[in-house]
Amino acid sequence: MSFRTTRARLCTAAVAALAAGTLAVGASPAAASASSGYVSGADSYYDDFGDEGTLSTSSYSSSNATCLWQVILLAEGAKESNGTAFDWSDIDGHFGPNTKEATESLQRSWSLGVDGKVGPQTFGAADTQWNSSTGSGELEYRGVGSTDATKFKLRYHGAKAYFDFYRTASGQYRFFHNGAWHYASYTSNTCD
Repeated sequence: MSFRTTRARLCTAAVAALAAGTLAVGASPAAASASSGYVSGADSYYDDFGDEGTLSTSSYSSSNATCLWQVILLAEGAKESNGTAFDWSDIDGHFGPNTKEATESLQRSWSLGVDGKVGPQTFGAADTQWNSSTGSGELEYRGVGSTDATKFKLRYHGAKAYFDFYRTASGQYRFFHNGAWHYASYTSNTCD
């Protein structure tokens, strides 16, 4: 292969990479969801959480959105204030000192800034853990009795466990906890 051919291929690859980067920057992110009242997303689920409202001891501190985050803490094996792993009994939808400590633990393990708040950087880091049963994009769930409430079945793969979530046709996330389905609402807490 000549120098000219190699150089042309390198130039072509550089232009393609630049074009892909431009498309990625120009693509609109998933709609901000706190204002809609629900953790939600559109298009690819790999960017659903990066624009969510901030969860903390003072922001959406008693909500199903916090409950969804607590399920993620359990899946990741985050450590709570007494040094044990976050477990089912800790999932109550209340962002108290224990959830804050477990969030800080997870932020350290993910090499993020540690502040105990679930903002765009922390919530967005969770987006990398999504998968579908087929391993290729969103899995449209068309089983017997399926509804718009079970439109997309997504699997969150944490360091210690995995959980299935559903994203409705309108983009709202649902999860199963304590024998009931819950919408990941910012304005209500049905998890406790």
